[in-house]
Amino acid sequence: MIQDAEFIVDEMPSMDRHFSDFHIAGFTYYEGVDVFNELKIGAELQLVAEPENNHDNYAVAVYYQNHKLGYIPRDKNKYISKFLNFGHTELFDVKINRMSPEEHPEHQIGVVIKIKDKVEKKRKTR
Repeated sequence: MIQDAEFIVDEMPSMDRHFSDFHIAGFTYYEGVDVFNELKIGAELQLVAEPENNHDNYAVAVYYQNHKLGYIPRDKNKYISKFLNFGHTELFDVKINRMSPEEHPEHQIGVVIKIKDKVEKKRKTR
C-alpha cells in the first residue's frame, strides 16, 4: 500500500510552493543599511515571530544572519506568525528575490517565502 502512495505522489503535478512575497517593512529603522552591500538575490533570510511586540501581535521580524532587516508587512504576517508561534520554524524557504537600490529604502528589498517541499527531498534520497 505504501508503494502505491509513493507512486501517486510521484505522479502528482508540481505544486506551486509560493506562500507570500513583500518588501521589508521598516528597513530604514534597523540594520539593513549596515549589511546592504552583503545582500544579494537568493540570499537566505530568517523569520522570527515577535508575539510580545507592542505594535503588532502578529509581528514577524526578518533577519539576514544576525542582522534585523525589518518586518513582514502587517497585511501579510498573520498566518506566517501563527505557523512560527506553533513551532513550525522550518516550514519556509525565505529569500531575497529583488534588489532595487535606486528605490525608496522601504521598497529596495523584495522577499519571497516558499513552503519547503519535503516530498521532493524524499524523492531525491531514493
